Amino acid sequence: MRKIIHTFKAAFHNARSNLFHTLLSVLGMVIGVGALVAILSLIDGMEKYAHDQISQTTSLESVMISTITTSRVDNINVKKTDYHYFDYPVFKEMMEYVEDVEGYLRYQDSGFIQLGDTTERGVLLTGIVDEWNDRLRQVAGRFLTRDDLKQELNNVVISRELAIAMSIDTLAFAESHKITFKETEYTIVGVIDSPATNLEIFCPISLISDEQLMAKPPGAVLVSPSVVKVPEVEGKVREFLKKKFGDGAEDFRVVTNGFRVEQANQGFLVFRIIMGLIVGISVLVGGIGVMNVLLISVTERTAEIGVRKAVGAKRKDIVIQFLSESLSISFIGSFLGLILGVLFTLVAVPIVKYLTKMPFEAAYTLDTLFVIMTVSILVGIVFGTYPAMKASKLDPVEAIRRE
Repeated sequence: MRKIIHTFKAAFHNARSNLFHTLLSVLGMVIGVGALVAILSLIDGMEKYAHDQISQTTSLESVMISTITTSRVDNINVKKTDYHYFDYPVFKEMMEYVEDVEGYLRYQDSGFIQLGDTTERGVLLTGIVDEWNDRLRQVAGRFLTRDDLKQELNNVVISRELAIAMSIDTLAFAESHKITFKETEYTIVGVIDSPATNLEIFCPISLISDEQLMAKPPGAVLVSPSVVKVPEVEGKVREFLKKKFGDGAEDFRVVTNGFRVEQANQGFLVFRIIMGLIVGISVLVGGIGVMNVLLISVTERTAEIGVRKAVGAKRKDIVIQFLSESLSISFIGSFLGLILGVLFTLVAVPIVKYLTKMPFEAAYTLDTLFVIMTVSILVGIVFGTYPAMKASKLDPVEAIRRE
Protein backbone atom coordinates (compact mmCIF):
# COMPACT_ATOMS: atom_id res chain seq x y z
CA MET A 1 0.00 0.00 0.00
CA ARG A 2 2.84 2.36 0.91
CA LYS A 3 4.47 1.66 -2.44
CA ILE A 4 1.25 2.44 -4.32
CA ILE A 5 0.78 5.70 -2.41
CA HIS A 6 4.39 6.69 -3.14
CA THR A 7 3.90 5.89 -6.83
CA PHE A 8 0.81 8.11 -7.07
CA LYS A 9 2.57 10.92 -5.23
CA ALA A 10 5.40 10.77 -7.76
CA ALA A 11 2.84 10.68 -10.60
CA PHE A 12 1.05 13.81 -9.32
CA HIS A 13 4.42 15.52 -8.91
CA ASN A 14 5.37 14.77 -12.53
CA ALA A 15 1.94 15.95 -13.75
CA ARG A 16 2.19 19.14 -11.69
CA SER A 17 5.69 19.90 -12.97
CA ASN A 18 4.26 20.01 -16.52
CA LEU A 19 0.80 21.20 -15.51
CA PHE A 20 0.14 23.54 -18.45
CA HIS A 21 1.27 20.94 -20.96
CA THR A 22 -0.83 18.31 -19.16
CA LEU A 23 -3.97 20.47 -19.13
CA LEU A 24 -3.67 21.34 -22.81
CA SER A 25 -3.22 17.68 -23.69
CA VAL A 26 -6.26 16.53 -21.70
CA LEU A 27 -8.47 19.47 -22.70
CA GLY A 28 -10.53 17.11 -24.83
CA MET A 29 -11.13 14.92 -21.80
CA VAL A 30 -12.10 17.92 -19.65
CA ILE A 31 -14.66 18.97 -22.27
CA GLY A 32 -15.87 15.39 -22.77
CA VAL A 33 -16.35 14.67 -19.07
CA GLY A 34 -17.94 18.09 -18.58
CA ALA A 35 -20.41 17.39 -21.38
CA LEU A 36 -21.08 13.94 -19.95
CA VAL A 37 -21.79 15.36 -16.47
CA ALA A 38 -24.07 18.04 -17.92
CA ILE A 39 -25.98 15.59 -20.13
CA LEU A 40 -26.48 13.01 -17.37
CA SER A 41 -27.52 15.66 -14.83
CA LEU A 42 -30.03 17.24 -17.21
CA ILE A 43 -31.44 13.83 -18.21
CA ASP A 44 -31.76 12.84 -14.55
CA GLY A 45 -33.59 16.14 -13.97
CA MET A 46 -35.90 15.46 -16.92
CA GLU A 47 -36.58 11.94 -15.60
CA LYS A 48 -37.42 13.26 -12.13
CA TYR A 49 -39.72 15.89 -13.65
CA ALA A 50 -41.46 13.24 -15.76
CA HIS A 51 -41.96 10.98 -12.73
CA ASP A 52 -43.40 13.89 -10.75
CA GLN A 53 -45.82 14.69 -13.56
CA ILE A 54 -46.90 11.04 -13.85
CA SER A 55 -47.45 10.86 -10.09
CA GLN A 56 -49.55 14.03 -10.12
CA THR A 57 -51.73 13.08 -13.09
CA THR A 58 -52.20 9.37 -12.34
CA SER A 59 -52.50 7.28 -9.22
CA LEU A 60 -49.59 4.86 -9.09
CA GLU A 61 -51.39 2.97 -6.30
CA SER A 62 -54.38 2.10 -8.50
CA VAL A 63 -55.17 -1.29 -10.03
CA MET A 64 -57.75 -0.96 -12.80
CA ILE A 65 -59.94 -3.80 -14.04
CA SER A 66 -61.98 -3.48 -17.21
CA THR A 67 -63.94 -5.84 -19.45
CA ILE A 68 -62.61 -6.73 -22.89
CA THR A 69 -65.68 -6.56 -25.13
CA THR A 70 -63.96 -7.25 -28.48
CA SER A 71 -61.74 -9.94 -29.93
CA ARG A 72 -59.21 -9.73 -32.74
CA VAL A 73 -60.32 -11.66 -35.82
CA ASP A 74 -58.45 -11.32 -39.12
CA ASN A 75 -56.85 -8.08 -37.83
CA ILE A 76 -60.30 -6.63 -37.09
CA ASN A 77 -61.76 -5.91 -33.66
CA VAL A 78 -65.09 -7.75 -33.54
CA LYS A 79 -67.66 -7.26 -30.75
CA LYS A 80 -68.00 -10.38 -28.59
CA THR A 81 -71.46 -11.88 -28.26
CA ASP A 82 -70.83 -13.04 -24.69
CA TYR A 83 -68.43 -11.98 -21.97
CA HIS A 84 -68.25 -11.59 -18.21
CA TYR A 85 -68.57 -8.22 -16.49
CA PHE A 86 -68.76 -6.70 -13.02
CA ASP A 87 -71.97 -6.03 -11.16
CA TYR A 88 -72.25 -4.75 -7.61
CA PRO A 89 -72.31 -8.17 -5.82
CA VAL A 90 -69.23 -9.40 -7.73
CA PHE A 91 -67.42 -6.15 -6.98
CA LYS A 92 -68.14 -6.44 -3.25
CA GLU A 93 -67.01 -10.06 -3.31
CA MET A 94 -63.70 -9.02 -4.93
CA MET A 95 -63.19 -6.24 -2.36
CA GLU A 96 -63.60 -8.76 0.47
CA TYR A 97 -61.23 -11.21 -1.23
CA VAL A 98 -58.42 -8.74 -1.84
CA GLU A 99 -58.73 -7.08 1.62
CA ASP A 100 -57.23 -3.83 2.96
CA VAL A 101 -57.88 -1.79 -0.20
CA GLU A 102 -60.17 1.04 -1.16
CA GLY A 103 -62.05 0.88 -4.41
CA TYR A 104 -65.00 1.82 -6.50
CA LEU A 105 -67.04 0.50 -9.39
CA ARG A 106 -67.95 2.99 -12.07
CA TYR A 107 -70.48 2.73 -14.85
CA GLN A 108 -71.15 5.51 -17.37
CA ASP A 109 -73.70 5.99 -20.10
CA SER A 110 -74.67 9.06 -22.09
CA GLY A 111 -77.93 10.32 -23.48
CA PHE A 112 -80.33 13.27 -23.65
CA ILE A 113 -82.77 14.82 -21.22
CA GLN A 114 -85.56 17.24 -21.99
CA LEU A 115 -85.39 20.62 -20.26
CA GLY A 116 -88.57 22.55 -20.93
CA ASP A 117 -90.53 22.05 -24.12
CA THR A 118 -87.78 22.40 -26.67
CA THR A 119 -84.40 22.32 -24.94
CA GLU A 120 -82.56 19.01 -25.12
CA ARG A 121 -79.24 18.58 -23.29
CA GLY A 122 -76.65 15.81 -23.33
CA VAL A 123 -75.92 14.25 -19.93
CA LEU A 124 -73.83 11.49 -18.41
CA LEU A 125 -75.39 8.81 -16.23
CA THR A 126 -72.87 7.47 -13.70
CA GLY A 127 -73.63 4.38 -11.66
CA ILE A 128 -71.91 4.46 -8.27
CA VAL A 129 -71.53 2.44 -5.10
CA ASP A 130 -71.30 3.60 -1.49
CA GLU A 131 -67.50 3.75 -1.69
CA TRP A 132 -67.90 6.87 -3.83
CA ASN A 133 -69.52 8.92 -1.05
CA ASP A 134 -66.23 10.25 0.29
CA ARG A 135 -65.10 11.33 -3.18
CA LEU A 136 -67.96 13.75 -3.91
CA ARG A 137 -68.84 16.94 -1.99
CA GLN A 138 -72.48 17.51 -1.14
CA VAL A 139 -73.99 20.90 -2.12
CA ALA A 140 -77.68 20.43 -1.34
CA GLY A 141 -80.08 17.73 -0.16
CA ARG A 142 -78.40 14.47 0.78
CA PHE A 143 -76.13 11.89 -0.72
CA LEU A 144 -77.15 8.39 -1.70
CA THR A 145 -77.35 6.00 1.25
CA ARG A 146 -76.81 2.26 1.41
CA ASP A 147 -80.58 1.89 1.51
CA ASP A 148 -80.72 3.62 -1.87
CA LEU A 149 -78.22 1.06 -3.13
CA LYS A 150 -79.81 -2.04 -1.61
CA GLN A 151 -83.52 -1.29 -1.96
CA GLU A 152 -83.17 -0.27 -5.61
CA LEU A 153 -85.03 3.01 -5.16
CA ASN A 154 -85.02 5.37 -8.12
CA ASN A 155 -83.17 8.03 -6.13
CA VAL A 156 -80.28 9.92 -7.73
CA VAL A 157 -78.07 12.92 -7.12
CA ILE A 158 -77.02 15.34 -9.85
CA SER A 159 -74.06 17.61 -10.50
CA ARG A 160 -74.18 21.29 -9.63
CA GLU A 161 -73.95 22.09 -13.37
CA LEU A 162 -77.08 20.04 -14.13
CA ALA A 163 -78.92 21.67 -11.20
CA ILE A 164 -78.14 25.08 -12.68
CA ALA A 165 -79.35 23.93 -16.11
CA MET A 166 -82.59 22.70 -14.51
CA SER A 167 -82.97 25.96 -12.50
CA ILE A 168 -82.98 24.07 -9.20
CA ASP A 169 -82.53 26.29 -6.14
CA THR A 170 -79.84 24.58 -4.06
CA LEU A 171 -80.49 26.90 -1.10
CA ALA A 172 -84.13 25.83 -0.82
CA PHE A 173 -83.76 22.28 -2.06
CA ALA A 174 -86.62 19.80 -1.74
CA GLU A 175 -86.76 16.14 -2.81
CA SER A 176 -89.56 16.80 -5.26
CA HIS A 177 -87.58 17.24 -8.46
CA LYS A 178 -87.87 14.55 -11.10
CA ILE A 179 -85.69 13.79 -14.10
CA THR A 180 -86.28 11.36 -16.97
CA PHE A 181 -83.35 9.64 -18.66
CA LYS A 182 -83.92 7.02 -21.39
CA GLU A 183 -87.59 6.56 -20.43
CA THR A 184 -86.76 6.00 -16.74
CA GLU A 185 -87.93 8.56 -14.20
CA TYR A 186 -85.64 9.33 -11.25
CA THR A 187 -86.12 11.37 -8.05
CA ILE A 188 -83.37 13.89 -7.32
CA VAL A 189 -82.40 13.70 -3.63
CA GLY A 190 -79.25 15.81 -3.68
CA VAL A 191 -76.81 18.02 -5.58
CA ILE A 192 -73.04 17.45 -5.47
CA ASP A 193 -69.82 18.92 -6.87
CA SER A 194 -68.86 16.67 -9.75
CA PRO A 195 -65.14 15.89 -10.35
CA ALA A 196 -65.75 17.17 -13.89
CA THR A 197 -67.91 20.02 -15.18
CA ASN A 198 -70.40 17.81 -16.99
CA LEU A 199 -74.17 17.67 -16.75
CA GLU A 200 -74.20 14.44 -14.78
CA ILE A 201 -76.60 12.12 -12.98
CA PHE A 202 -75.26 9.85 -10.23
CA CYS A 203 -77.43 6.84 -9.52
CA PRO A 204 -76.95 3.60 -7.52
CA ILE A 205 -75.36 0.99 -9.73
CA SER A 206 -78.07 -1.40 -8.51
CA LEU A 207 -80.51 0.56 -10.69
CA ILE A 208 -78.56 -0.37 -13.81
CA SER A 209 -80.11 -3.37 -15.58
CA ASP A 210 -78.09 -6.40 -16.68
CA GLU A 211 -78.72 -5.41 -20.29
CA GLN A 212 -77.20 -1.98 -19.67
CA LEU A 213 -74.23 -3.46 -17.82
CA MET A 214 -73.68 -5.92 -20.66
CA ALA A 215 -73.79 -3.16 -23.25
CA LYS A 216 -71.41 -0.88 -21.31
CA PRO A 217 -69.50 -2.97 -18.74
CA PRO A 218 -68.43 -0.96 -15.68
CA GLY A 219 -64.79 -0.63 -14.68
CA ALA A 220 -63.43 -1.37 -11.20
CA VAL A 221 -60.58 0.46 -9.51
CA LEU A 222 -58.80 -0.79 -6.39
CA VAL A 223 -56.42 1.54 -4.57
CA SER A 224 -53.48 -0.13 -2.82
CA PRO A 225 -52.27 1.23 0.55
CA SER A 226 -48.89 1.96 -1.05
CA VAL A 227 -47.04 1.70 -4.37
CA VAL A 228 -44.96 -1.17 -2.97
CA LYS A 229 -48.08 -3.32 -2.48
CA VAL A 230 -49.49 -2.74 -5.98
CA PRO A 231 -48.04 -6.00 -7.41
CA GLU A 232 -49.52 -7.92 -4.46
CA VAL A 233 -52.97 -6.36 -5.00
CA GLU A 234 -52.74 -7.01 -8.74
CA GLY A 235 -51.89 -10.65 -8.05
CA LYS A 236 -54.84 -11.04 -5.68
CA VAL A 237 -57.19 -9.51 -8.28
CA ARG A 238 -56.02 -11.93 -10.97
CA GLU A 239 -56.36 -14.80 -8.50
CA PHE A 240 -59.94 -13.78 -7.67
CA LEU A 241 -60.92 -13.46 -11.33
CA LYS A 242 -59.51 -16.91 -12.07
CA LYS A 243 -61.39 -18.49 -9.14
CA LYS A 244 -64.62 -16.63 -9.91
CA PHE A 245 -64.78 -16.93 -13.68
CA GLY A 246 -62.33 -19.69 -14.59
CA ASP A 247 -61.35 -19.35 -18.25
CA GLY A 248 -63.67 -16.34 -18.37
CA ALA A 249 -60.98 -14.38 -16.50
CA GLU A 250 -59.55 -13.67 -19.96
CA ASP A 251 -62.52 -11.33 -20.47
CA PHE A 252 -60.89 -8.87 -18.05
CA ARG A 253 -57.93 -6.55 -18.46
CA VAL A 254 -55.94 -5.77 -15.28
CA VAL A 255 -53.53 -2.86 -15.55
CA THR A 256 -51.66 -0.47 -13.29
CA ASN A 257 -50.14 2.92 -13.94
CA GLY A 258 -46.71 1.53 -13.11
CA PHE A 259 -46.22 0.83 -16.83
CA ARG A 260 -46.13 4.58 -17.42
CA VAL A 261 -43.12 4.87 -15.14
CA GLU A 262 -41.50 1.86 -16.82
CA GLN A 263 -42.06 3.38 -20.27
CA ALA A 264 -40.56 6.69 -19.12
CA ASN A 265 -37.57 4.88 -17.61
CA GLN A 266 -36.97 2.94 -20.82
CA GLY A 267 -37.21 6.09 -22.93
CA PHE A 268 -34.77 7.98 -20.73
CA LEU A 269 -32.41 4.99 -20.64
CA VAL A 270 -32.26 4.90 -24.44
CA PHE A 271 -31.77 8.68 -24.53
CA ARG A 272 -29.05 8.45 -21.87
CA ILE A 273 -27.18 5.71 -23.78
CA ILE A 274 -27.36 7.53 -27.13
CA MET A 275 -26.23 10.86 -25.68
CA GLY A 276 -23.53 9.06 -23.69
CA LEU A 277 -22.17 7.46 -26.85
CA ILE A 278 -22.13 10.80 -28.66
CA VAL A 279 -20.39 12.58 -25.80
CA GLY A 280 -18.07 9.58 -25.46
CA ILE A 281 -16.32 10.75 -28.65
CA SER A 282 -14.99 13.75 -26.71
CA VAL A 283 -13.86 11.47 -23.91
CA LEU A 284 -12.07 9.33 -26.51
CA VAL A 285 -10.27 12.42 -27.78
CA GLY A 286 -9.30 13.19 -24.19
CA GLY A 287 -7.92 9.67 -23.76
CA ILE A 288 -5.78 10.12 -26.86
CA GLY A 289 -4.49 13.31 -25.25
CA VAL A 290 -3.52 11.36 -22.12
CA MET A 291 -1.63 8.84 -24.25
CA ASN A 292 0.10 11.67 -26.09
CA VAL A 293 1.28 13.20 -22.78
CA LEU A 294 2.70 9.89 -21.62
CA LEU A 295 4.44 9.12 -24.93
CA ILE A 296 6.11 12.52 -24.77
CA SER A 297 7.00 11.82 -21.13
CA VAL A 298 8.60 8.50 -22.10
CA THR A 299 10.71 10.28 -24.73
CA GLU A 300 11.75 13.07 -22.38
CA ARG A 301 12.54 10.74 -19.48
CA THR A 302 14.42 8.03 -21.37
CA ALA A 303 17.57 8.47 -19.27
CA GLU A 304 15.57 8.40 -16.01
CA ILE A 305 13.97 5.13 -17.06
CA GLY A 306 17.35 3.71 -18.00
CA VAL A 307 18.88 4.64 -14.64
CA ARG A 308 15.91 3.17 -12.72
CA LYS A 309 16.21 -0.10 -14.61
CA ALA A 310 19.99 -0.12 -14.17
CA VAL A 311 19.68 0.13 -10.37
CA GLY A 312 17.18 -2.74 -10.20
CA ALA A 313 13.73 -1.49 -11.17
CA LYS A 314 11.71 -4.27 -12.78
CA ARG A 315 9.48 -3.97 -15.83
CA LYS A 316 6.35 -4.10 -13.68
CA ASP A 317 7.70 -1.16 -11.59
CA ILE A 318 8.02 0.96 -14.74
CA VAL A 319 4.55 -0.14 -15.92
CA ILE A 320 3.02 0.75 -12.56
CA GLN A 321 4.78 4.14 -12.57
CA PHE A 322 3.41 5.18 -15.95
CA LEU A 323 -0.06 3.69 -15.35
CA SER A 324 -0.26 5.67 -12.10
CA GLU A 325 0.68 8.81 -14.05
CA SER A 326 -1.99 7.98 -16.62
CA LEU A 327 -4.60 7.53 -13.89
CA SER A 328 -3.49 10.73 -12.17
CA ILE A 329 -3.81 12.75 -15.36
CA SER A 330 -7.17 11.10 -16.06
CA PHE A 331 -8.40 12.00 -12.55
CA ILE A 332 -7.29 15.59 -13.01
CA GLY A 333 -9.12 15.85 -16.33
CA SER A 334 -12.24 14.18 -14.90
CA PHE A 335 -12.26 16.45 -11.84
CA LEU A 336 -11.98 19.59 -13.95
CA GLY A 337 -14.62 18.18 -16.31
CA LEU A 338 -16.92 17.53 -13.35
CA ILE A 339 -16.60 21.16 -12.25
CA LEU A 340 -17.15 22.36 -15.83
CA GLY A 341 -20.29 20.18 -16.21
CA VAL A 342 -21.82 21.41 -12.95
CA LEU A 343 -21.13 25.05 -13.87
CA PHE A 344 -22.74 24.48 -17.28
CA THR A 345 -25.93 23.05 -15.71
CA LEU A 346 -26.10 26.00 -13.30
CA VAL A 347 -26.24 28.26 -16.35
CA ALA A 348 -28.42 26.02 -18.53
CA VAL A 349 -31.20 25.27 -16.03
CA PRO A 350 -32.38 28.90 -15.59
CA ILE A 351 -32.44 29.27 -19.38
CA VAL A 352 -34.55 26.10 -19.76
CA LYS A 353 -36.93 27.23 -16.99
CA TYR A 354 -37.30 30.66 -18.60
CA LEU A 355 -38.00 29.27 -22.08
CA THR A 356 -40.31 26.40 -21.04
CA LYS A 357 -41.94 27.93 -17.94
CA MET A 358 -41.56 24.55 -16.20
CA PRO A 359 -40.21 23.86 -12.69
CA PHE A 360 -37.23 21.99 -14.11
CA GLU A 361 -34.07 21.29 -12.14
CA ALA A 362 -30.90 19.33 -12.88
CA ALA A 363 -30.36 16.27 -10.69
CA TYR A 364 -26.92 15.23 -9.45
CA THR A 365 -26.96 11.56 -8.51
CA LEU A 366 -24.47 9.00 -7.27
CA ASP A 367 -24.92 7.19 -10.60
CA THR A 368 -23.43 10.18 -12.41
CA LEU A 369 -20.46 10.27 -10.03
CA PHE A 370 -19.98 6.52 -10.50
CA VAL A 371 -19.97 6.93 -14.30
CA ILE A 372 -17.35 9.68 -14.07
CA MET A 373 -15.14 7.58 -11.78
CA THR A 374 -15.46 4.60 -14.12
CA VAL A 375 -14.59 6.75 -17.15
CA SER A 376 -11.53 8.12 -15.34
CA ILE A 377 -10.21 4.66 -14.46
CA LEU A 378 -10.93 3.17 -17.90
CA VAL A 379 -9.32 6.07 -19.77
CA GLY A 380 -6.28 5.95 -17.47
CA ILE A 381 -5.78 2.22 -17.92
CA VAL A 382 -6.68 1.88 -21.62
CA PHE A 383 -4.70 4.86 -22.88
CA GLY A 384 -1.86 4.51 -20.39
CA THR A 385 -1.07 0.88 -21.09
CA TYR A 386 0.78 1.38 -24.40
CA PRO A 387 3.13 4.16 -23.14
CA ALA A 388 3.74 2.16 -19.94
CA MET A 389 4.62 -0.99 -21.91
CA LYS A 390 6.84 1.03 -24.23
CA ALA A 391 8.71 2.54 -21.28
CA SER A 392 9.14 -0.86 -19.58
CA LYS A 393 10.75 -2.35 -22.71
CA LEU A 394 13.54 0.23 -22.92
CA ASP A 395 17.03 -1.27 -22.64
CA PRO A 396 18.82 0.51 -19.74
CA VAL A 397 22.19 0.73 -21.54
CA GLU A 398 20.65 2.07 -24.75
CA ALA A 399 18.43 4.46 -22.77
CA ILE A 400 21.42 5.99 -20.92
CA ARG A 401 23.60 6.09 -24.08
CA ARG A 402 20.77 7.86 -26.04
CA GLU A 403 20.76 10.65 -23.43
